[in-house]
Amino acid sequence: MNLNKIYSELLSVIGFSENEIQQNWLDLEKAYSKKSRHYHNLKHLEEMIASFEIYSDKLQNPNEILFSIFYHDFVYSASKKDNELKSAEYALLVLGEKSDLNKQLVFDAICATQNHTHNTNDDINWLIDFDLKILAKDWEEYKTYFEQIRKEYRIYPDFLYKPGRAKALKHFLEYDFIFQTEEFRSLYEEKARRNIEKEISYLESKK
Repeated sequence: MNLNKIYSELLSVIGFSENEIQQNWLDLEKAYSKKSRHYHNLKHLEEMIASFEIYSDKLQNPNEILFSIFYHDFVYSASKKDNELKSAEYALLVLGEKSDLNKQLVFDAICATQNHTHNTNDDINWLIDFDLKILAKDWEEYKTYFEQIRKEYRIYPDFLYKPGRAKALKHFLEYDFIFQTEEFRSLYEEKARRNIEKEISYLESKK
């Protein structure tokens, strides 16, 4: 997948010049390529955009959602609680005044990737599901994912990280549904729950 091409075509449609597109892409690529990023990187964007391309015809505002995918983890620090808010603010800064995109939708969509709970806007529910699809991968790939997350949180010792991670995972299991769209529920809900339960057991057995 050529992320640069997809990004450039989107920004061109939005109304950015070639120079602006090039500079914005370099900024984006730099942010997602930091050494501290083991999961929240360009590969994560590729995975989400692969889902976006399959389901884009279901979206009312595909350009807004695609733009939101590119920027939803632009700011990412394991020690901070406001990554999504900062990413949303930065996305609006990039858009400036030149675009007809629904900026409120972009802002709300990026912020919604913090808690991944059901939204009144269907487009945002699709974005949430694209972000969480990793939870329903085959176990080996899922295991790679949570090992990558652990590396991103390596500043925390096990006695802090493990109960914190387990608590976050248990929140997902407390929801009626992990996924927000009917399509993703029917395809992935059961597998995601099995993976999460297995990871929790893994965390609690390694104390």
